[in-house]
Amino acid sequence: MTPKGQEQAVGAGKEILSIIGDGYIQAYISPYYRTRQTYNGIQSVLQDRVSGCHEDPRIREQDWGHLRHPDDSRLLVQERNQYSLFYYRMKDGESGADVYDRVSVFFETLYRDFKKENYPENTLLVTHGMTLRIFLMRWLHWTVEEYESLENPHNCQVLVMEMSDDGKYKLITPLKKRQ
Repeated sequence: MTPKGQEQAVGAGKEILSIIGDGYIQAYISPYYRTRQTYNGIQSVLQDRVSGCHEDPRIREQDWGHLRHPDDSRLLVQERNQYSLFYYRMKDGESGADVYDRVSVFFETLYRDFKKENYPENTLLVTHGMTLRIFLMRWLHWTVEEYESLENPHNCQVLVMEMSDDGKYKLITPLKKRQ
C-alpha cells in the first residue's frame, strides 16, 4: 500500500470513529491483501472498538479473468460499458450479476450474526468499489438501472447506512452519479 493509501485508511478510521463514538463495530473484510492493509489502517484508529473481524471471500473484488495484455482491460471496459455494467461477463471472469449472487449469499452470514446476543450496534465492510455498490444494490433493492447510474465509491470512502424508524435502511452518504 502506498503512503497515500495508508493515510486514506487512517483517515477512514478517524471518520468511522467519529460516527460510532463510544460504540463498537463488527468488521467483515475481503481477503485481498490490499483490503487487509486498508483494514489494518482503519483498525489502528478504532483499536478496541472492533468487537471482531472476519475475512470473507464472498465480498472480494470482481474477477476480471485472464488479461493477457494491458490493453485488454481498456477494451473490456469499453465493451462492458456498451453492453451492460451489470450483465457483462468477462472471459474466465465474473459479471456484476455473479457478484450480486455472491453478495446475496454473504447476507446469510450477516443475518445470522445480527441475531447474536453480543453483536455490536455497528457493522463495517471493507471491500471493493463495485462489490460495495452491488452490496448496496442488493440491500436497498435498487434496480439494475439504478445500480448502473452510480459510480463506485472512491478508495477509503466511508459510506453510511442507517436504519429508519420503520426498520428500513437508508444510504446517508450519496454516491456520485455516472456521467
